[in-house]
Amino acid sequence: MPMPRSRAGRIGVGSALVLGGVFGFLPILGFWMVPLGFVVLSHDLPFVRRQRRRIGLWWARRRRKS
Repeated sequence: MPMPRSRAGRIGVGSALVLGGVFGFLPILGFWMVPLGFVVLSHDLPFVRRQRRRIGLWWARRRRKS
């Protein structure tokens, strides 16, 4: 499914994924929706983008140690 072209559409889809992931204990929704929502939001929101980069660097350093 392609991402929406409009900024408002991407923010709406990302927010819906994060909110849906909060209810991951329900049968149809899942906790997998939270990171996917943050990835979608990181295209438009700088503070989410910084957090995604920080987590990516942390993950890369962690994998290199092992």
